[in-house]
Amino acid sequence: MTVITHIEEFRHIAKRRVPRMFYDYADSGSWTESTYRANESDFQKIKLRQRVAVNMENRSTATTMVGVPTAMPVAIAPTGLTGMQHADGEILAARAAEKFGVPFTLSTMSICSIEDVAAHTKAPFWFQLYVMRDRDFIEGLIDRAKAAKCGALMLTLDLQILGQRHKDIKNGLSAPPKPTLANLINLATKPRWCLGMLGTKRRQFGNIVGHVKGVENMSSLSAWTAQQFDPKLNWGDVEWIKKRWGGKLILKGIMDAEDAKLAVDSGADALIVSNHGGRQLDGAPSSIEALPAIVDTVGSRMEVWMDGGIRSGQDVLKAVALGARGTLIGRAFLYGLGADGEAGVSRVLEIIRNELDLTMAFCGRTDIHQVDKSILLPGTYPA
Repeated sequence: MTVITHIEEFRHIAKRRVPRMFYDYADSGSWTESTYRANESDFQKIKLRQRVAVNMENRSTATTMVGVPTAMPVAIAPTGLTGMQHADGEILAARAAEKFGVPFTLSTMSICSIEDVAAHTKAPFWFQLYVMRDRDFIEGLIDRAKAAKCGALMLTLDLQILGQRHKDIKNGLSAPPKPTLANLINLATKPRWCLGMLGTKRRQFGNIVGHVKGVENMSSLSAWTAQQFDPKLNWGDVEWIKKRWGGKLILKGIMDAEDAKLAVDSGADALIVSNHGGRQLDGAPSSIEALPAIVDTVGSRMEVWMDGGIRSGQDVLKAVALGARGTLIGRAFLYGLGADGEAGVSRVLEIIRNELDLTMAFCGRTDIHQVDKSILLPGTYPA
C-alpha cells in the first residue's frame, strides 16, 4: 500500500475492498442523512487562530479518560459488525488501539465476542451495552464483561428503537451476507475480503449466538434481534445496570442539556455527546453543535466526551477546545480496518495524532490541557 496521509484515502480504499452492504452500513445515516453529513461539515465551519513566535518544543497530547491514560484524547468507538469490515476486525482494532495507547470499545453487536477480544489483548478494553428485553441475557453480558476484566461499561441510550436506514434496508443487511444473486456478484469483486472470511470462524454476532437460548443460526438470530431492543429503557434501568456492573459507567447518546443533568444524577463517570453517527434521529443537530451547551451545563461535574464526524486530528482539537475531555472515532477507524486491517487502524491513529500535534502547535499550545476556546476564531464556533 502506498503511503496514506489522510483518512479520506482510507475511505476510498475501504469502499473498493469491503462488500457493499457492510461499507454502506458504516458509511451512511438515517432518512435524508442530513445529520450524518452535518456531523462532519460543522467541524469545517470552525476556524482556528494561528499563533507564531511561540516555543513549540516538548509537546504532549497525552491525557486521561475516566482515569485511563491515553496517548491522545481519543478512544475507538463501539461499532456493530466491525468483524464484517475485515475478518476478525474487532480483535485487530483492539490490538492496534492497545499498541498505540488509546482505549478500544467493543460493541454488543460485534462479530468477535468479548472472550475473543480478551484472549487477544492484554490491556483492559471497554464494553458497550445495548439494553435488550431479555434481562437475563443483559445480566449475563455484564457478568461476561466483568470476567473479561473490561475497564468500563459504555451504556448506549439512543437505540431503544432503530432509525430508518435506507441503504441497510435496500441491501438486506445481514451477517454473514445472505447468498442472493446480487450479494454473490458483489462478493466476487472482493476477493481479499472473501479470503479473509474463509480463514476465520467468526462470521456471526459472537456475543449473542450460543449465549441466548434458541439462537443458534442466522434465521433465529434475526428473529431474536428484531424484537429485542427495549423501547421501555429508562433512568431506573441505568441505576440497575450501574449497580450490577459496579465499575466505571459511561453513558452514550446524550444530545440535550436536560438529559445531561439526569446523566449526572445517575452517578455515571462520563457522558458522550452523540447522535449515533447520524444513524438515528435525522434532523438532530450535529454532535459538535450540541457539545458546548452540555459542557456548560454539566462539564464541571462529570467528564463530557463527544463522537460524530471526527475525521482528523484538527477535529479532535476543536472538540477539546469546546470542552470535550475526550472524543471517540468510529467511521475513521473502520475505513482503516476495511482498507488494511490492523495496520490500517494503526495508521489512522498515527494520522490523527500527528494532525492533532501539529495543529495544536500552530495554535500556540504545547500541551493538550492548555487547549480551550481561545484557540478558535470568535464567531465561527457554536456558543
